[in-house]
Amino acid sequence: MNLPDQLLLSDLLHHTVRCDLGLDHGPGVQAWMHPPVHRLLGWVSRPSALRMSREVWRLDQCCGLTDQQIFVRGEPALTNQVTLERLPTLIDADVLDRHGERLGGLVDLVFEPSSGVIQHYLLSRSDPRLPGSSRWRLTPDRIVDQQPGVVLTGLISLEDLPLSRASVRQDLLQRTQRWRDQLRQMGDRAGDRLEGWLEEPPWQEADQQKRQPTQSRMDHDPLDDWDDTTWPASRSSRHRDDDPWV
Repeated sequence: MNLPDQLLLSDLLHHTVRCDLGLDHGPGVQAWMHPPVHRLLGWVSRPSALRMSREVWRLDQCCGLTDQQIFVRGEPALTNQVTLERLPTLIDADVLDRHGERLGGLVDLVFEPSSGVIQHYLLSRSDPRLPGSSRWRLTPDRIVDQQPGVVLTGLISLEDLPLSRASVRQDLLQRTQRWRDQLRQMGDRAGDRLEGWLEEPPWQEADQQKRQPTQSRMDHDPLDDWDDTTWPASRSSRHRDDDPWV
């Protein structure tokens, strides 16, 4: 079992933790990260829904991943929910634009399991619990400053960010914009062709080609080649000479 090159934090937390002894340590519930350097250090699992104890795992303890389980080596560090609430995190932080207006919230992140380096965060404009909501990719270099619960950026709008996953409404808007762009390009190409036809009309050349032989025939007089010696006598003249009564 190998780990992928990149992994979503939400996928990591949705897996059940199982140690090398075969014990079930429950699902992941929280990320353990170091926001100043944008690195994921580990995650927290909940071994029992009835106890307040939590287990913290380092990222380098992870050794395998399946569809439903993540396998770890060694033992976790025990802690409680009160201590975990003091851990710094950027998940669920509000993202502000350059004018201080809220663009959305950070709901997920993509990281490298081998190093914990965060590649980018996923920003949602609406409630992330709503199915099919859009996600935008926010790389760490776009973050100007960060405070507890707040991320400051130099963005003007969400259009400055690449779209990672589009909702049905967002996908429809994008397709409509692509159709408009295609229609605009077709109109521009048709306009360029029409301008070319108006600048050099093809019918003018055809008219010139038709007029050239006509003009040559009009300039040539057929009487210039008339030869009386080669013209046969008319039938009426022969009949008159041979007529004895004349």
